Amino acid sequence: MIEIPTPHGLARVRLEPAAGAGWTLVLGHGAGGGVGAGDLMAARDAALGLGITVALVEQPYRVAGRRSPAPARQLDAAWLAVIEWLRRPRVARGQPGPLAPVQPRSPAPVQPRTPAPVQPRSPAPVQPGLVQGIGEPRLICGGRSSGARVACRTAASAGAAAVLCLAFPVHPPGRPEKSRLAELDAVSVPVLVVQGERDPFGTPPEAPGRTVVRVPGDHSLRRTEPVQAAVAAWLASISAQAST
Repeated sequence: MIEIPTPHGLARVRLEPAAGAGWTLVLGHGAGGGVGAGDLMAARDAALGLGITVALVEQPYRVAGRRSPAPARQLDAAWLAVIEWLRRPRVARGQPGPLAPVQPRSPAPVQPRTPAPVQPRSPAPVQPGLVQGIGEPRLICGGRSSGARVACRTAASAGAAAVLCLAFPVHPPGRPEKSRLAELDAVSVPVLVVQGERDPFGTPPEAPGRTVVRVPGDHSLRRTEPVQAAVAAWLASISAQAST
């Protein structure tokens, strides 16, 4: 796990790189759960199977041991801080990052010598002691429940090319008048919503650019096979559309 400073404390990221990946899927957890939730693992497996790097983000309130989620503005700010960090190039663990000031030093005396011929060589492999940022790949943001809401609210600021929502909580159970549908409607990039057929938090309607897949189960999405299949098919289509 990588610890990343945010305006509201340390976040943690489990980064699972895929070799040569041009896409990265960044996933956030639900209000009371962690990044090990079954549907998040299903989405991770779907992405890795397609050669997509995955970053699982644990919000600062969870890292600090609190169960109650932070206010939305804090969740959004912490999420965007993680996205900014992830977009940096690889840096050596324990060494100054790319934004650290350069310390001046006296130049060593130059000794004349005959230049050696340049030998071609293969690029050096990534060493295990390095933290691998994702640089500037195409980014898909997402999460389950509360994490899906964060991904929707910050999609434009994060520069997301698409958004994945697992168990999006359209409204509190039994209170359809308290709708959060506006957060989904505000996303201008392609969206996949995977929703349990019996989810008491409601199911959003299909809309232009928004695909809604209903799978067996409730808000927990415990049956992960249908979740993984839906996510894999959608990720493949997003990747194919971008390459045409």
